[in-house]
Amino acid sequence: MTDVVRLDAVSKVYGTGQSAVAALREVTAGIPQGSFTAVMGPSGSGKSTFLHCAAGLDSPSSGSVKLGGTELSGMDETRLTKLRRQRIGFVFQAFNLVPALTVTENITLPLRLSGSRVDRAWLREIVSRVGLDGRTGHRPAQLSGGQQQRVAIARALMTRPEVVFGDEPTGALDTMTAREVLRLLREVVDGMGQTVVMVTHDPVAASYADTVLLLADGRIVDTMTAPTSERVAERMTRLGAWV
Repeated sequence: MTDVVRLDAVSKVYGTGQSAVAALREVTAGIPQGSFTAVMGPSGSGKSTFLHCAAGLDSPSSGSVKLGGTELSGMDETRLTKLRRQRIGFVFQAFNLVPALTVTENITLPLRLSGSRVDRAWLREIVSRVGLDGRTGHRPAQLSGGQQQRVAIARALMTRPEVVFGDEPTGALDTMTAREVLRLLREVVDGMGQTVVMVTHDPVAASYADTVLLLADGRIVDTMTAPTSERVAERMTRLGAWV
């Protein structure tokens, strides 16, 4: 399979001298096209930094990050912003919807910001796939948490991105609603051929992925395929300094 995202020997150091902290240390990983990857690790393991570097939200101190054939390292912020808007989707724990806008307006906001035309047929398909038929005129305050996260997922898909990054996308949801959102992300991969990378602390959430990357002390220390929540939870107790 072709790698949509590729990190080669990526390190990220915050601060200098005595106060320097290495958040990532020589991380190499590939995210295959059409796959669902979960990134896990204890607090301070580097999983958020991994996502930020992979998604072009932060620049590595050394190493290479590629989206498709495009090298992100060394790009200026203007070019990175344009690339993120056109080629990457984001789903966050806090939904990040605009309260004054309707569901349709929130979903199409990235296209409006970039001055791009809205493909109405694609919009209808996405709205249907994420289960928001009949809700398109509502505003976020009129929706449940799960419905708001569905809007955020639809917004992430609207630009037909090469990869969707989720940062704890179920972290603010109750257990039942979280499972609905995870099933939707699974369907986005299986039914639409999308690539999803999700940072999570929840072994149940990770079990929906094809592959789990386990980080500790800024390094990938294990890769688990066909994960179950039990195997992930057990492995999480034996990571890095916790061993």
